[in-house]
Amino acid sequence: MYCLAEMTDVLFMGAHVLGSVLGRWTKGLVALAFLSGTMLAQGVSVATLHDDVPDSGPLGSGVMAASPAPAEAPRQHEFWDKQNRVLFATVAALSAADFAVTRTILQNGGKELNPVTRAFSASTAGLAANFAGETAGVIALSYCFHRTGHHRPERITSMLDIGTSSFAVAYDLSHR
Repeated sequence: MYCLAEMTDVLFMGAHVLGSVLGRWTKGLVALAFLSGTMLAQGVSVATLHDDVPDSGPLGSGVMAASPAPAEAPRQHEFWDKQNRVLFATVAALSAADFAVTRTILQNGGKELNPVTRAFSASTAGLAANFAGETAGVIALSYCFHRTGHHRPERITSMLDIGTSSFAVAYDLSHR
């Protein structure tokens, strides 16, 4: 069992190593990152800055009156709208094309250049699972962005995958 002094020595030794590796500026940025959430939590409410908000009567000025309901937010798109269906169909089609071209190259003695895909390229089933997983991962990540209200990254995720898969297919076809 460690005593408190030994545990303190280990902690300070880790802090010394961390300090020598990261440097003074990085430690300051890390400290600022940890403190920024705490500092933001201490912020003043916007409602307290307005002079025209009436007091709520006998309880005094410390209690604020209920603010009017906010204006209705613009309607967000459905996840499976036309644009996402087209993007996901394109992702799936290019993933299938990448699978077909990669499989042909591997059967003719070629080598997989992607180290992640290389782990699955020993069999056709493994390769198919890799490309199906890629498609499912793109759709799942887009859905996570959609659920959290990040609609631009939702679309950009599919577009980036379309770009990388298009490049992979074009590269594979030109280097047969």
